[in-house]
Amino acid sequence: MSRKTAGPEIERLVQLLARLPGLGPRSSRKAVLSMLKRRNELLVPLSEALQQAIAKIAECPVCGNLDTVSPCSICADPRRDQSLIVVVEEVGDLWALERAGVVSAQYHVLGGHLSPLDGVGPDKLNIASLVGRARSPDVKEILLALNATVEGQSTAHFISDQLVSADVTVSRLAQGVPIGGELDYLDDGTLAAAFKARRKL
Repeated sequence: MSRKTAGPEIERLVQLLARLPGLGPRSSRKAVLSMLKRRNELLVPLSEALQQAIAKIAECPVCGNLDTVSPCSICADPRRDQSLIVVVEEVGDLWALERAGVVSAQYHVLGGHLSPLDGVGPDKLNIASLVGRARSPDVKEILLALNATVEGQSTAHFISDQLVSADVTVSRLAQGVPIGGELDYLDDGTLAAAFKARRKL
């Protein structure tokens, strides 16, 4: 029989934090204790930041990114390559590509991947709006930067089929051996993809 160690307000904080990815009951309890010990420098500013986020952050109506302006800062930036749209599954993927600084183009966030078992069909993703954007005369290429999973692959094939009537080039990220990777430690799928994507030196 477990004993109550804290009041309902503290327990609620622990339970809410435990819902976040990467945080279980133990780590969320530690985080709550740390915030409570440093109430003025952590808990109060975090509470204010969350209130501001609720009030100001919204999904971009063009690409699906999250921002405090509409359209988002990326869509509104005239210096970006308007001929290329990079398609990602989630906003976190967009942030990862921006951190890497490898491309300065437009983005399109699908909001996930196709997963019939979970009830996620094409109507639950931002695919129709992507097809609409691809028909713009400015757009020349759609780069599918989707995860190298079975669901990511099937989503990429579905999108490719939907874009057949649009006058755009559809490309995918290269897959294979990562920089610094040793062949002995790679899975079979990665090795197979590396062989298929081989090129001349």
